[in-house]
Amino acid sequence: MTIQYEEIRDFLYAEARSLDDKEWDKWLTFYHPDVDFWMPSWDDDGELISDPQKEVSLMYYAHKGGLEDRVFRIKTERSSASSLPEARTSHIIGNIEVIQNTAQSADVRYNWSTNSYRYKTVDTYFGTTFITLVRNAEGQMLIKRKKIILVNDYIHHVIDIYHV
Repeated sequence: MTIQYEEIRDFLYAEARSLDDKEWDKWLTFYHPDVDFWMPSWDDDGELISDPQKEVSLMYYAHKGGLEDRVFRIKTERSSASSLPEARTSHIIGNIEVIQNTAQSADVRYNWSTNSYRYKTVDTYFGTTFITLVRNAEGQMLIKRKKIILVNDYIHHVIDIYHV
């Protein structure tokens, strides 16, 4: 039996909610230890870069340890990207497409928009994300690969995990 659309949808909504609610430790539970978390940048010709090892990315974490470090910095205010007051966010997910799925994994594409409020200013970020979901030995679904395409990449401040 394949991973069902409703389970994928609910999983994506729960991950986004954990960011909106600033439940950082809970957010980390959605990720596989070997996750590849990547937000490529756009080159001068309007093409996405293709290799996070050789080109500059907006974000790149080759494993969950990088995400854990990012969360640690947010929680302990040891980050130039996060400052007080913390941004308030609202993630909206749509156009969820299951590209391929089996009983143990699924490749999914979805569109998203995030509104962020800080310093009496609202910023909007939007794009498309491609993920690979896998089941661990306990049957829990985890994100094994996440590629985030930020469409409106002309931004006036540092972007962080909670913006996407």
